[in-house]
Amino acid sequence: MCHADNVIDIRRPVEFSIDGRSFRTTSRRQSAADLLLLAGVDPSCHHLAELREHRLRPVRYDNADIVGLHRGTRLVSLLDEAEPAVRR
Repeated sequence: MCHADNVIDIRRPVEFSIDGRSFRTTSRRQSAADLLLLAGVDPSCHHLAELREHRLRPVRYDNADIVGLHRGTRLVSLLDEAEPAVRR
């Protein structure tokens, strides 16, 4: 095996999900706000969180935080606690 076989191609698209919807990107580091916009969610009243297997609670990101994306990353949008929930 040569050294080139051991190198990860950073231009290769990575697959991840936001709210159960699949996305692909070659940009492996993006702001939480940009990822919310990609999912069609308003970052002014939502936060992004990452679900991880061994944690009981999701890891929450501020909108300016940079999120590292890896294959299989599971993200969810959370309604900002400061905003009242809409009642129907």
